[in-house]
Amino acid sequence: MGTGSAPRNVVLVHGSFVDGSTWRGVYDLLTRDGYHVAVVQNPTLSLRGDAAATRLIVDAQDGPVVLVGHSYGGAVITEAGTHDKVMAVVYIAAFAPDKGESVSTFYGDPNAPGSPLVSAPGGFLFQDRLGFHNWFGADLPTADAAFMADAQVPFAAEAMDEPVTDPAWRTKPSSYLIATEDRMIAPSTQRAMAQRAGATTVEVAASHAVYMSQPARTAALIRQACA
Repeated sequence: MGTGSAPRNVVLVHGSFVDGSTWRGVYDLLTRDGYHVAVVQNPTLSLRGDAAATRLIVDAQDGPVVLVGHSYGGAVITEAGTHDKVMAVVYIAAFAPDKGESVSTFYGDPNAPGSPLVSAPGGFLFQDRLGFHNWFGADLPTADAAFMADAQVPFAAEAMDEPVTDPAWRTKPSSYLIATEDRMIAPSTQRAMAQRAGATTVEVAASHAVYMSQPARTAALIRQACA
């Protein structure tokens, strides 16, 4: 793809328990380089709803898009990435389910002993506040992790269980950033999903919150996908 037609639009999709503001570091780096960056705010009530929210933002872009997802956001971009404007999908320590698979396929029972997740009334999940720093982002400043733990977005168990219908990585070029110190999605699981997708892969020594702790490495992979 020549420079004249390379995507300059990047759409960022957050995962569960957090909101789109966690992309700020990556957003700042890419916008400084002249990319047009839009951030999706997922309701995280259903995979179908989050895919619809993502397609709405993709629709609003004025040309080709590189679609990026972190964690559960990987399932969202897998479902939404078949959009005609999406030229490539980028997974940042993210789930990349196949048809009929869901986040639960890889994660298992959120209520199993030792799980970092806590069930709440109404079919919602949270991350255990006291363990949030260790599980989600051990390489984040303590104050940042504490704020995120107290600012969690409820994650519907339905969204975790809902299967992908038509995986974008089967028809679109994909890239994958593996976080080798991840305690939420095992690095071995990340490698298996990346290999299955035929993704261009980079490994970074970072926690699950790699897009926050290593925004430059994250932005570099996104730029590569745009090229």
